Amino acid sequence: MTDSNSSPPGSALARLTQAIGSDAKRKGPPPVERWNPPYCGEIDMRIAADGSWHYMGSPISRPALVRLFSTVLRKDPERYVLVTPVERVGIIVEDAPFLAVEMAVEGEGAERQIAFRTNVDDLVQVGPDHPLRFEQDAHGGVKPYVKVRGDLWALVTRALALDLIALAEEREVEGQSLFGIAVGQAFFPIASAADLESLA
Repeated sequence: MTDSNSSPPGSALARLTQAIGSDAKRKGPPPVERWNPPYCGEIDMRIAADGSWHYMGSPISRPALVRLFSTVLRKDPERYVLVTPVERVGIIVEDAPFLAVEMAVEGEGAERQIAFRTNVDDLVQVGPDHPLRFEQDAHGGVKPYVKVRGDLWALVTRALALDLIALAEEREVEGQSLFGIAVGQAFFPIASAADLESLA
């Protein structure tokens, strides 16, 4: 098995790392939405469903390197890409690119605020810019996601999902009875009340 943290000079991983530079002095992620370099094909990088990053079949074990790559991740219409000012390369994302691993809840009803920390230390507060969405998994259970930035979402971990869904309530929305989460003035539907019996 290759060591993904000691890639040969000139490899795609080394090239990307050099192009990104150190994130030590950076305030927030770079403006990848404004960059439009040429597409240079895919590299053998994958974000697994459990949130781990892999290069050439081996896990990337350095959290700082994963965080660095996460700052230049973008979702284009065709694929997920890592973007630098000089190149754009495709990678595989099995589910969502990030995991929401910590949740903070304050207040009740219209005053409720919910914030998440991701596995790469993004902090997002649920609201118009960071909405929640809910999908069904293969077994009919609920999979919550929170939008991080651009079209990049974080899957809420199973333990947090149970805590999040415990906050749900039933509301009448445009004549339909919906089960969902109220955060501030927003309401994020999980399912129709008629479908509650099927939720795991």
